[in-house]
Amino acid sequence: MSKAEKTNVMRTLERLKIPYREHDYSASGALSGVDVARALDEDPAQTFKTLVTVGKSRTHYVFMIPVAEELDLKKAAAAVGEKAVEMIKNKELLPLTGYVHGGCSPIGMKKQFRTLIHKTAESFDTILFSAGKIGFQVECGLDGLRKAVPVESADLIVEAQR
Repeated sequence: MSKAEKTNVMRTLERLKIPYREHDYSASGALSGVDVARALDEDPAQTFKTLVTVGKSRTHYVFMIPVAEELDLKKAAAAVGEKAVEMIKNKELLPLTGYVHGGCSPIGMKKQFRTLIHKTAESFDTILFSAGKIGFQVECGLDGLRKAVPVESADLIVEAQR
């Protein structure tokens, strides 16, 4: 990727002097987060998707969870002190965040929303998440992400049924 093709996420990380690696999967045709992780030969548990929700209070929240997992809306609501949260509608994503579905990053949204990441992120040296454009991911440490965006850790995913 040339300098001219850098995303706002990459420029933000560079401006804050946060080390990162960029990953380009644009030629792979990957659509789902799991497909993206496979295309990059990365662990889906270490690759995070960014989900935007709205609470009963009409406050918006951002949740980052491993790509193969499902957000537990009850746990998410409890983590932010809401009675309930729900996913925002796809058509609301771009006007609210400046990002399209599949290219949503916690860094560089139009407005900074309270952001939580699933607690497993703490067990990795680096995590991958959207670079703010479909076809591109960035990889950095959780501490680096926290320098760019205040991020809290919580248990956020649906537990597998045994």
